Amino acid sequence: MAISLSKGGRISLSKEAPGLTKIHIGLGWDERATDGTEFDLDASMFILDATDKTTSDADFIFYNNLKGAGGAIVHQGDNLTGEGDGDDEIVKVNLKELDDNHPNIHKLAIVCTIHDAEKRSQTFGQVSNAFVRIVNEDNNQEIVRFDLTEDYSTETAMVFGEVYKKGGEWRFTAVGQGYSGGLGAACTIYGLNAG
Repeated sequence: MAISLSKGGRISLSKEAPGLTKIHIGLGWDERATDGTEFDLDASMFILDATDKTTSDADFIFYNNLKGAGGAIVHQGDNLTGEGDGDDEIVKVNLKELDDNHPNIHKLAIVCTIHDAEKRSQTFGQVSNAFVRIVNEDNNQEIVRFDLTEDYSTETAMVFGEVYKKGGEWRFTAVGQGYSGGLGAACTIYGLNAG
């Protein structure tokens, strides 16, 4: 049975799923209200070191850079509509590969932004049923889920959650932190030049 977290909640993925080696991070959402303009949310991931910053542009995984950490992290592609049930966008992570070959990676920030939000006058206040979930890829069992329930009426970028390493364990935090400024704001937070 999957654990459902509230904002700020934390769990040890390693304890909940002993022997965990590969995870599937699924993000999903539905449009709540628009003026008919298409609504395109984009999942991305920032690969962070011990200072909570990226070390290069290659540490930003998104629809134009689908692989990172030597292939240990793979974005499954852009969903332009968010239609249908289940995960709208997925990032797969090989935790064992990170442990074995990338000891400098301490955290994976799971971010979602609204494409052309300013031009389309769209915010996360127009999104409903947004969630992030972590699935054990070896047995397809959902480990944890975080449903975003707040009304983010001015935010165009959201940090849904973070997978991080502490004390030799992989853990997950439900963040739910919104920002105005879209993808550029997210890049700045994690040390990338968005320009």
